[in-house]
Amino acid sequence: MSDSRARSAAYGPLPADTTEDVRTRGANVSRQVAVLPVGSFEQHGAYLPLATDTLVACAIAREIAAAYPVHLLPPVTISCSHEHAAWAGTVSISSVTLHSVIGDIAASLRRSGVEALVVVNGHGGNYVLGNVVQESSSRGEHMALFPAAEDWESARERAGVVTSLLTDMHAGEIETSILLHAHPEFVRPGYETSDFVADDRRHLLTLGMSAYTDSGVIGRPSLGSAEKGKTLLESLADSFGPYFSLLTSDDDSVGSGDSVRG
Repeated sequence: MSDSRARSAAYGPLPADTTEDVRTRGANVSRQVAVLPVGSFEQHGAYLPLATDTLVACAIAREIAAAYPVHLLPPVTISCSHEHAAWAGTVSISSVTLHSVIGDIAASLRRSGVEALVVVNGHGGNYVLGNVVQESSSRGEHMALFPAAEDWESARERAGVVTSLLTDMHAGEIETSILLHAHPEFVRPGYETSDFVADDRRHLLTLGMSAYTDSGVIGRPSLGSAEKGKTLLESLADSFGPYFSLLTSDDDSVGSGDSVRG
C-alpha cells in the first residue's frame, strides 16, 4: 500500500493529517495542491440523505487523495441549493457567500504555503464556482474545478452507466451508485422504484425543481449499483491526472496527463 493510500484509509469523516504531514508532502512536489470538496445540503428524494452531494464530493476527493500527493481539506457542506427550496430540510447560502468562502480558503492556503487549489464540486447548482476559478486564474493564482462534464462522461461510459448525463440529473443512477459503494448505510429502500425522467428543464432556474418532479428525483436510480459507483470513482481519479500536472507545472499548457501518483 502506498503512503497516500495508507493515509486515505485512515480518514474518517474528516482528514486526519497533522501539520507535519502537510509539510512533508509539500517537500516532494514543485507546487502543493489542496483538494476541497464542495457539496450541498438538499433533498435527494426519499432514499438518499440531504448530505448526498457532500458525500459524493468527499468520496471523489478521497479517491484523489489516495492516488496523488494532495492536501485533502474538509468539505464545504452547504452551498447554492435554491432550486430545491420547496423541500423540507434543504439549506442554502447565497452565491456571493460561496464565492467569498472559496476565495478566503484559497487565500489562507497560499499564506500557509499551499499554492494551488482544486475545488471538487458535488452539486450542479453551484454555478458560481466556475466564476471563482476563472477570476482566480486571471489573477495568476492556481485553481481548478473538478470534475468537468467530460470527466463525468468518461466515468459514465467506463462504469457502464446507462442513463445520460442530461437524464441523470438528481438522485439518479450516478449518485445512487456512488453512495451504494462509498456509503451503503445511508441508502434507504425505495430507490429501486423511484425512476422519473424530465429531460426538458429549460425553465428550471425560474421555476425550481418542484415544477419538474413531485418526488425530487430526476433520473433512474433503479439502475444504480455499488460496482458502478466504484468504477465511477476510479475513472474520476484517473481523469484527475492532467489537472494535477497542470497545477504543479510551470508550463501553463495542458500536457499529456502524466502525473505523480502516490
